[in-house]
Amino acid sequence: MNRVRVLALILLSITVASAGDKDKGKFEPGPAASYASHQTQGKITVAAAPYVTEEQVRSAFGKVDPNKYGILPVLVVIQNDSRQALKLDLKAEYENPDGSHVEATPAGDLAYLRGAKTPHVTGPPTIPIPLPRRNKKGPLSEWEIEGRAFAVKMLPAGQSANGFVYFQTSAKPGSHLYLSGLREAATGKELFYFEIPLNAN
Repeated sequence: MNRVRVLALILLSITVASAGDKDKGKFEPGPAASYASHQTQGKITVAAAPYVTEEQVRSAFGKVDPNKYGILPVLVVIQNDSRQALKLDLKAEYENPDGSHVEATPAGDLAYLRGAKTPHVTGPPTIPIPLPRRNKKGPLSEWEIEGRAFAVKMLPAGQSANGFVYFQTSAKPGSHLYLSGLREAATGKELFYFEIPLNAN
């Protein structure tokens, strides 16, 4: 084997190894219909899955766990099997078992949340600490939080999209996700909202 071929094989092995390293951070949800909690209207299927277990959280966010800071991440997967492209201006709401609703928190705002702190119950009253300034980032400033948020605005026919929506709440049995803001791109006609039970998947 001549020197050129040896060098070529070495370069190829380095390239393959580098590609393998990049794949470590990959996050690939399944098809919408593969999730236990999904709803289909016409030929559009929407699935939702709260990420609460250690394995789920690690697969999507690595070392940071939003649940520890009072943030519930919910994966949304949309499959468009219709003949129309969809315009997505999603509005997500978390419905508690008691019927109260929590609106999704924009992913970009999470980096500035400091998380809940346990109050002191002994000693004299203290002066309230001012809210953190916008330029001070908190524990949820990791790129996975905003990078894996649902951000697709146009979904072509036959395609799927996925991403997370975030709520300042905890997972509760009997809760639901309400999702609206899906429109036919050509006509502007808004689709009926999706209501999906938030069971663990």
